[in-house]
Amino acid sequence: MPDMERWPTTRLLSTAARLVEISWNEKLKAIGLTHAGVIAMQVLAVKGPITQAALAEVARVKAQTMGTTLARLELHGHVTRHRSDSDRRSHVVTLTEAGREALSEAVKLEQDVLAPVAVDTGRLRDELRIVVRGLIGAPIKEEPTDDINL
Repeated sequence: MPDMERWPTTRLLSTAARLVEISWNEKLKAIGLTHAGVIAMQVLAVKGPITQAALAEVARVKAQTMGTTLARLELHGHVTRHRSDSDRRSHVVTLTEAGREALSEAVKLEQDVLAPVAVDTGRLRDELRIVVRGLIGAPIKEEPTDDINL
């Protein structure tokens, strides 16, 4: 076991993030999802049908990356894409019922990742939200929120 007492906070945070993501991705793989796919589906669950470009912007990824993620989700029946009526160049993405069910399962799997760790996950989430908001320059909110934009 490495001597983590001397590790800088940034190393602890990045190592923890990698380990959590690896564990969660292994669990998600069993249900045909990826971390990126879950993020896209979470945005759709909150925002409703939106354009692929808007979805990429909210998820903070490049449009091409989002396109790859959506192709996989569409293949598994988790989302649908159709041309926008107002702008034929853009595609509107919608979460399907199968996608909602898969997202619900993914949320349960996420909780399973930290279950064996003796940590107050509510407090951890609150602290991580403060870190993320602070680093992107967003106002720190007192109350937890489901706002996908942070």
